[in-house]
Amino acid sequence: MRIDKFVSLSGFGSRKEAKAILKSGGVTVDGVVVKNPQTRINPDVSVVYVGGELIEYEKYVYLMMNKPDGVISATYDEDEKTVIDLLDEKFQWFDLFPVGRLDKDTTGLLILSNDGGFAHRALSPKKHVKKVYRAEISGEILDRHITAFAAGVVLDDGYRCMSAILSVIPGSTRDLAEIIIREGKFHQVKRMFEAVGLSVITLKRVTFAGIWLDESLAPGAYRRLDEAEMQIIGNLLSKD
Repeated sequence: MRIDKFVSLSGFGSRKEAKAILKSGGVTVDGVVVKNPQTRINPDVSVVYVGGELIEYEKYVYLMMNKPDGVISATYDEDEKTVIDLLDEKFQWFDLFPVGRLDKDTTGLLILSNDGGFAHRALSPKKHVKKVYRAEISGEILDRHITAFAAGVVLDDGYRCMSAILSVIPGSTRDLAEIIIREGKFHQVKRMFEAVGLSVITLKRVTFAGIWLDESLAPGAYRRLDEAEMQIIGNLLSKD
């Protein structure tokens, strides 16, 4: 890894700021001052000090984002703004990607990481990871709709979904719903409602893999996962 990338990834600012630190002589690698930003190091072996502070390499990063409406769940797009475009420059170095996807007009919890192992387990159809959504529906949610979701809705292509839990959000009108699913087919929640004669006006994901959306995050805002949330990640990675 280039030393300027390593310094930036370690929380010392943008690539430009990392180069300035290097130029000033503030970085040593294995006891030797390094000023050339293109110098390559082994982050798992090299001993790096920045401004006299020993730096421990952070291989994986996990962020929680409150995805806003109108942004796509992708790493790059020529025409559309992506969730990666919303990140500060210091996180651009990590080659983060969305773990799963939310539709352009779907909001709420999205995990961003560079941990392919976590993404594989979280998205594996065999894991049946729980996802919770809240939706505003054009129509009234009736008992027959709840029963249909529990039985397994048949989508327009003939696929029968796994049993899902549909409920009216307590204290609300019957057009505000909570949906719990354990799979992730293309546009699944919207297609499930369409299959029972209803349509979705707004859709927000609030839970993914046991991690709940931090409601204090404004749309488009993000933060690192906290210790308890990282424990959930660890538990998922440890399961067979």
